[in-house]
Amino acid sequence: MVTLLLKKSYLINSLKEVPFNDLWGNHGVFTTMRVIGKPLKVIFLKNHLNNLIKSTKSYKIFKKDLNLKLLKILKINLYKSQKYNHLLRLAINKNLISISIRKRPTPIKNFKLKLLNYKRQNPEYKNLKYNFILKNMKKIDNKSSDLVLIHNNKIYETGTANLIFVKNNKIYSPKENFYKGITLKFLNKKLRINFIDIHLKNLKVYDEIILVGSGKGVISVNKIQGVNWRRKSLKYYNIMNNYYKKAVTKCPRYYS
Repeated sequence: MVTLLLKKSYLINSLKEVPFNDLWGNHGVFTTMRVIGKPLKVIFLKNHLNNLIKSTKSYKIFKKDLNLKLLKILKINLYKSQKYNHLLRLAINKNLISISIRKRPTPIKNFKLKLLNYKRQNPEYKNLKYNFILKNMKKIDNKSSDLVLIHNNKIYETGTANLIFVKNNKIYSPKENFYKGITLKFLNKKLRINFIDIHLKNLKVYDEIILVGSGKGVISVNKIQGVNWRRKSLKYYNIMNNYYKKAVTKCPRYYS
């Protein structure tokens, strides 16, 4: 069970604080950002906020001055005196902005995936229709595993991250029906990613499977439960992880 260290909700028009609502299941969108250090950094902050605002427009819940309101909420709730290793979530529906902060679990080296036969609603967006995934995520230890979403023999994403596959020194990721996250887009600028259909039955041809996401960072998958696949290399994991670490190091300090 996730313990929230901070949880607040605000009316989107006035920013008046109201009783907390996590907004899961609502018509709306969210983003999760990694917050680290003292003084703190919010990794890829601008990208996250821009993407979140773009998504509110697609979901027809955008409100005037939304970016300024989000920045004000961050200013109120991020403390310069605190040392962070946390995940910050912003969620928005037509009436509320909710913010929550939880400790970031540190993934172990022998990370594994478990299959879940499910495809998200409107998967190209980070929308709030996540109740089924959250219910199943409670059954696993997110330090050591994640749920890989499959449908009609195709692999799309995990419950918390994007997936990258490596075969013969070429890099692949699912073609469609998933959310392309900020970290995946960052790595696609550094390394050429080919977007193709990834079939469950063909997994044995891949040398590496790598999770990338705002919460997870970059993780090498060791095995998939119930599937005859094992990691054969760490080559591209090391390359991607180095790019990600450099981005974290270069990320500017957060100044409210």
